[in-house]
Amino acid sequence: MLREFGLKGTALETAQADTIRLRLLKIGAVIRVTVRKVWIALSEAYPWRALFGQVYDQLTAWRKSPQVIGTG
Repeated sequence: MLREFGLKGTALETAQADTIRLRLLKIGAVIRVTVRKVWIALSEAYPWRALFGQVYDQLTAWRKSPQVIGTG
């Protein structure tokens, strides 16, 4: 699902799993959880910050799309 919807059209679209893990998932961040939201504070020095944001936007857009609702 990450590769199909989140990485489509990005530089990591055809990347190996280890590369995806190192650049997007294995990062230092401060996570703050409130009642309504989860806040992720990335470091200003994080080199793939824009890519992380693009993947996040694509995944949240996919989640909200009408084709996903009602698929169980």
